[in-house]
Amino acid sequence: MLRIAWGITGCGDQIEETFTIMKDLSDRYDLDVRVYLSKNGELVMKWYKLWHELKKKFPKSKVEIGANSPFIAGEMQMGKFDLFLLCPMSANTTAKIAYGIADSLLTNAVSQAAKAKLPIYLYPADQYEGSISTILPDGKQLTLYMRDVDIENSNRLKQMQGVTVLEQIKEIRDVIKRHVEDPN
Repeated sequence: MLRIAWGITGCGDQIEETFTIMKDLSDRYDLDVRVYLSKNGELVMKWYKLWHELKKKFPKSKVEIGANSPFIAGEMQMGKFDLFLLCPMSANTTAKIAYGIADSLLTNAVSQAAKAKLPIYLYPADQYEGSISTILPDGKQLTLYMRDVDIENSNRLKQMQGVTVLEQIKEIRDVIKRHVEDPN
């Protein structure tokens, strides 16, 4: 059984697609998915009306109380997970990780996972110049324009030791398949 710590921040972009992938992979493979949400991750899941379904499908989901609570860092250091996936990531979380700030549950989890040599996969929403179209909770589309600083922060993540930055959300499927087929 592949044991995954899956973090969700307050990023609404592709949150519905992320949740669909989470459910599909859990149904397809023998996975133990533990979901950890920032306080704003919980807010976004509720805003998109995904909260109750998340709690039903992943009943062990936990919401941030503080930078070390719930104590995901301890579980990572004790080898309770095979990988850490943080998707989707807000620009705020991306910036903090890019500059080594570990003052929230999920930024601290990245820091501690790196120290424990746990494979880390990140999907920052703001990676490329230009604009993206995202779906709002009411189904309307919104065009977001990427800021240079957010793109620079995403690029900094790509230089970090022990971190793999996913360029597209659909890459999660390949990551999980690879870890299931070759757990070493």
